[in-house]
Amino acid sequence: MNYIIDRRLNSKNKSTVNRQRFLRRYRKHIQKAVSDAVSKRSITDIDKGEQIGIPSKDISEPIFNHGKGGHSTGVLPGNKDFITGDKIARPPSGGGQGGQGPGASDQGEGMDDFVFQITQDEFLDFMFEGLELPNLVKRQLAGDEEFKMRRAGISNEGSPGRINIVRSLRSANARRLALTGGKRKKLKVLLEQLHSEQEKDCALKDQRLIEKLSDDIEHIKKRIKRVPWLDDFDLKYNLHVKQPLPRSKAVMFCLMDVSGSMNQATKDMAKRFFILLYLFLKRSYQHTEVVFIRHHTSAKEVDEQEFFYSRETGGTIVSSALKLMSEVLNDRYPAGEWNIYGAQASDGDNWNDDSSACRELLINELLPKLQYFSYIEITPRDHQALWEEYKEVQANHPDGFAMQQIVESSDIYPVFRELFHKKVA
Repeated sequence: MNYIIDRRLNSKNKSTVNRQRFLRRYRKHIQKAVSDAVSKRSITDIDKGEQIGIPSKDISEPIFNHGKGGHSTGVLPGNKDFITGDKIARPPSGGGQGGQGPGASDQGEGMDDFVFQITQDEFLDFMFEGLELPNLVKRQLAGDEEFKMRRAGISNEGSPGRINIVRSLRSANARRLALTGGKRKKLKVLLEQLHSEQEKDCALKDQRLIEKLSDDIEHIKKRIKRVPWLDDFDLKYNLHVKQPLPRSKAVMFCLMDVSGSMNQATKDMAKRFFILLYLFLKRSYQHTEVVFIRHHTSAKEVDEQEFFYSRETGGTIVSSALKLMSEVLNDRYPAGEWNIYGAQASDGDNWNDDSSACRELLINELLPKLQYFSYIEITPRDHQALWEEYKEVQANHPDGFAMQQIVESSDIYPVFRELFHKKVA
């Protein structure tokens, strides 16, 4: 049995495999610290590393001690008071000068001084652990980005490293048999004639015939030997061709309300939710595109910078964003080639009877093409018409539509995990 030991060093000259073992051991503490950090951080600091503290009771190691009883023999140098056989009295209780522990406290469980730093990549790994895009399906792509090599038979040309020895030798043997078949038959006849002539009595032997037969046999054997044992024509190579890999090709539509009813605190929470979503997609899925749509009374497709940091105001017509999403889908993302997802953030306010139009758009146009659509409503107030209409959508499409409410910033990460948690098959 072979054992592979990873002794690569990280930037601080510490064994990477030991660090990974440590992270696995204290996974629960790290996950709790990451969850707390996400709830408290600002938008710009959401993806940085974190300091983790481990409770003192959880870093203790098991040790072996000698049990009570038994006999021991020792030599005490410089002894003037005892001789062999004397018994040494036990020190009085409390007389030892052991280490001074921490003083009494009424603050509950204490924390050990051991605090360590996790990197940005480790922080993101723990933050998105156990999450996935629901209903993700692999689809065949047209393009030349990812391929796998597969065997496609035998070729007469190729590199020496892909030569097929068995097929080459088989071809060479067939060629030799084909080229020398007639000569071998003639050689067999001549050998039989020579053998028959040599077995005759001396008086009956025709010496000239024997010499002629011997010369003919040698001539044919030389001609047979001239046929090369292996020719370039015989070489056969294993043929490998590139086959496009089916992969999960996905697009996420991010819809955010930036109307006047969304105050700055609400917009910041919506941004934090979408930053989490954006980091999750970019880190977990290599072939995922993100489409950003902002809306008030009208909707507009924007880039990442404008989506997160531009400020707008105005009325609220939510259906404008859903209509624009449907137009972009029809133009650029065929449902047969893409896994399509949507995420919408709003405070629940909407213009007059527009909420029913949103429900119709989702049920009739969008959800038949989507793998999953999530809606978060960021408000501490009572729900309005948009929430009630979306509840009907959820009742009709429980697997493809999800909705959650966010009241304060600490709700963002738990809601995000609830929307995108990995479902057990």
